[in-house]
Amino acid sequence: MAHDNDADSGMDGGEDLPRRKFSGKKMILFIVLPLLLLLGAGAGLYFSGILGGLMGEKPPEHAAEAEHPPEEPISKEPIFFDVPDMLVNLNTSGRRPTFLKVSISLQINRHSDQGALEKVMPRIIDNFQVYLRELRLEDLKGSAGMYRLREELLTRVAAAAYPVKVKDVLFREMLIQ
Repeated sequence: MAHDNDADSGMDGGEDLPRRKFSGKKMILFIVLPLLLLLGAGAGLYFSGILGGLMGEKPPEHAAEAEHPPEEPISKEPIFFDVPDMLVNLNTSGRRPTFLKVSISLQINRHSDQGALEKVMPRIIDNFQVYLRELRLEDLKGSAGMYRLREELLTRVAAAAYPVKVKDVLFREMLIQ
């Protein structure tokens, strides 16, 4: 009979069964890790400016604009700035050198940008000459060649003259000899 009591007490209600607790690994996995992910996502949203915009704060770029007076308005008439004439030898495979003489004007939006362009003119000329010296005669043929040349020079002058915005590159003269 003592044996029956032992069997009954084991099936009774499980009083002797150990109570399950969260182990350390499970607590980290299910509680700490999601909290860290939420905090990281919130910090990322805040520092990227998304959360600040949702909370009604002014984004930093608008705050900087409020501190500085407005720039000179964009001129309705085109403003042209002449680049000094350039003479470069083209990349040719023959013995006879081929030269390119080019006169360029830059179209800008504001009169105040002329002084800034004068300050960076050596950089602009250098960028132009490095590019022009690598051109071949075939690169300049046809209207497509002229269009590519204009776009490349516009890209280079925009990089050299930043923050001045150059609207267009215009050819006053182009001579291949």
